[in-house]
Amino acid sequence: MYEVTVIEDPAAAEASLDPMRSRLLAALVEPGSATSLAAKVGLARQKVNYHLRTLEKHGLVELVEERKKGNVTERVMQAKAASFVISPVALSAVQPDPERAPDRLSARWLLAVAAKLVRDVGALITGATAAGKRVATFAIDGEVRFASAADRAAFAEELADAVARLVNKYHDEQAEGGRDHRLVVAVHPAVKKER
Repeated sequence: MYEVTVIEDPAAAEASLDPMRSRLLAALVEPGSATSLAAKVGLARQKVNYHLRTLEKHGLVELVEERKKGNVTERVMQAKAASFVISPVALSAVQPDPERAPDRLSARWLLAVAAKLVRDVGALITGATAAGKRVATFAIDGEVRFASAADRAAFAEELADAVARLVNKYHDEQAEGGRDHRLVVAVHPAVKKER
């Protein structure tokens, strides 16, 4: 089971967004059968089986074991991942495009950049998984508390200058066999965590 996987198929995204199927995906972090899940979610076993078949059809759950119980074969399923992210590719006609209105001070532009990040990394993960390889990535996540808006603006300017210096130092347009990498740096107000 993966920690997180990206849903790119519109039909799989639709299937995962059904409230009952979402509950079943959450429950299937641990393997379970329709019978055991029915008790957890308060549905008849037959209805759970219907939802499990839909989730399996879209590659969101997988069979881990079959057990014979009398005349019945019990299928034990597990979610393919502990968490799922829906790629903007699933809504291809309306997916955000940061190129339409580039404005590095706009929260909506930042959201479009983040959506592109999810789309691109999702595609890389899908390709790497199919090839049996890993994707080389790097991320920094942290928080900084600014005393004032002026400090935040000064920080953003210094950060932009530092990143530009690093890009100029390491970017080699002529590197034979080199590979382009995308760099995203974002600063936004932290969202308070609910207790």
